[in-house]
Amino acid sequence: MKCIVLHESSRKMRIRMPQLRMSLDQADIVEYYLRNLDVVRDVHVYDRTMDVIITFAESVKKGKGAVIEALRTFDYNDEDIKALVPEETGRKMNREFEEKFVGKLCGRLFTKIFLPPVIREAVCIVKSIPYILKGVKCLVKSGLQVEVLDATAITASIIRCDYDTASSVMFLLTIGEMLEDWTRKKSLCDLAKSMCLDVDQVWIRTPGGDVQMDIGKVELGDHVVVRNSDIIPLDGVVVEGEMTVNQSAMTGESEPVVKSAGGYVYAGTVVEEGECVVEVRKTSGHGKYDQIVRMIEESERLKSGAETKAYSLADRLVPYSFAGSLITYLLTRNVNKAMSFMMVDYSCAMKLSMPLAVLSAMRQARENKISVKGGKFMEAVAEADTIVFDKTGTLTHATPKLIDVVTFEGRDKDEMLRIAACLEEHYPHSVANAIVKGAMDKNLSHEELHSKVKYIVAHGVSSTIDDEKIVIGSYHFVIEDEGCVIPEDEAWKLDEINPEYSRIFMGMGGRLTAVLCISDPVRDDAAYIIDQLHKLGISKICMMTGDNKKTARAVAAKLNLDEFYAEVLPEDKARFVREQREAGRKVIMIGDGVNDTPALSEADVGIAIADGAAIAREIADITIASDDLKELVTFRKLSAGLMNRIHNNYKFILTFNTALIGLGVAGILPPAASAVLHNGSTLIAGLKSMTDIKEDEQI
Repeated sequence: MKCIVLHESSRKMRIRMPQLRMSLDQADIVEYYLRNLDVVRDVHVYDRTMDVIITFAESVKKGKGAVIEALRTFDYNDEDIKALVPEETGRKMNREFEEKFVGKLCGRLFTKIFLPPVIREAVCIVKSIPYILKGVKCLVKSGLQVEVLDATAITASIIRCDYDTASSVMFLLTIGEMLEDWTRKKSLCDLAKSMCLDVDQVWIRTPGGDVQMDIGKVELGDHVVVRNSDIIPLDGVVVEGEMTVNQSAMTGESEPVVKSAGGYVYAGTVVEEGECVVEVRKTSGHGKYDQIVRMIEESERLKSGAETKAYSLADRLVPYSFAGSLITYLLTRNVNKAMSFMMVDYSCAMKLSMPLAVLSAMRQARENKISVKGGKFMEAVAEADTIVFDKTGTLTHATPKLIDVVTFEGRDKDEMLRIAACLEEHYPHSVANAIVKGAMDKNLSHEELHSKVKYIVAHGVSSTIDDEKIVIGSYHFVIEDEGCVIPEDEAWKLDEINPEYSRIFMGMGGRLTAVLCISDPVRDDAAYIIDQLHKLGISKICMMTGDNKKTARAVAAKLNLDEFYAEVLPEDKARFVREQREAGRKVIMIGDGVNDTPALSEADVGIAIADGAAIAREIADITIASDDLKELVTFRKLSAGLMNRIHNNYKFILTFNTALIGLGVAGILPPAASAVLHNGSTLIAGLKSMTDIKEDEQI
């Protein structure tokens, strides 16, 4: 397809698609097709003008040719290109809101300008009926709440023949409801998109063995192999094996569900235990988006404690508004002064600005590669005083490197590495990936010689080759649990291993055969990040790891940690977190592995690393990218800024609206002016809440 270059600068280029009309679906296809290019950093598509603004990762000169070439072969009907578009992009939702908003505004202006007063009054009375009925229904079922106050204000204005005030109140209420509805839908859409699957490769069972394949190449009827902690990449039916699946994100079930032959599984759910072969029933791009939304649709999960407090206070103040109105009338016999209480309420502004503030903070978090499942977790981060770090992949780099293979009893290094890679490739983890990459770097092929691989959480894996049992994992697992014997005359080799290296032990036939030395250096910015977190009010920062004491001590020596614990099991981490909470501390747990999941669940806030185990991301409340720990500092500041904004909104709304009531009772402001100022302040508070949280609002 041809395109027209309209303008270009050092990093941006504007092009126009030469077509008469661009549909919303076509705009999405163009956007996600171009986003998929390595040279492109960001894309904005304007369907009304058919313009596309492209921001390049480097310079226009380096990226322009690639974009032009990509567009030359572009076709809206290409199924591979369509598959790049998520099930829900938010474009249609935003357009629907825009059209509704403009329609309401135009209708309001048309009524005010062109309709004669008699017709305007009749329209006002008709429009008031739903509000009055809603108020009566609320009074009968729930007592005095904001809906009753709104209905009373509208009714009183109509009785007094003040139709302009009644119309203004209804118009602004309608706009407020539209904004609240859009905010809620956008929150759900953005959160659901942040939970989109990040699965590129899958294992396919073939007659010749298991083969790794790009997920985009998987076809209906293919057999996908899933194992412990794997995220199930595609919808399908189990044809072999048995496993327990955490599918709370899809169905809301709190307990893992057992799946065996004939059981249906959903993309995005996570294998907690077992192994199965799944026959694909829906290929990539055809998952269960609507079911993802179910989990995050529970409004309480999206609300922070500050939001809930504001909502509750707004409703509790309604009876006082009625009482104030009645008392004012009895004392002054002035209807206008009495109505000042009814024209102003605290609910609209609170219920509009609070969710918008949360949405804005969550949007900023996503811009920093942080996905948050609800506002209450940001509040918990703002209030936290304790952080517990896992070591591998968090305080250390997410991409450790294999340095050496120490062998025993004359075993060949390459052969030991080949076997280790053959087992470890089935269970993606940063250390396992290092072993697999180490074998690849040496061009060591590792055919599937072993039998079924069994994964033992926080310990390692076991299998057999030619009826000989093989185990690989921690010292505790291989030497203590499995009883593999260390050759006495070669025990000195263990003492000579650099203490900074993580050690993966491998035993065959009950004998220690190799130790794989993994360099997992501390992140360059880890010490700085910990110092910053201390300055931001975190009084206790701990590290807990299953690694040996020598390695843990070497890492801790480089960091300003308050405490560190080595050779701990998953239950030890969870117990420590629970004890801290029982002691009255607010705890954040940060981890990336299957062994971190109990502690992630136990903490006030669980933070998972994006490149970590799928089940850790499933259980965690927040997910951060693995390439920059500074995001933790940013997120702490952002969470504190959100709480400051909510409290400032709270103070502004109470102060401003109370002042309006006072001016109305004093006779300075007529009811119509109070209504306009009240609703205007509501919109201002909402628009302010939608802006980015600035540095001066943070800690």
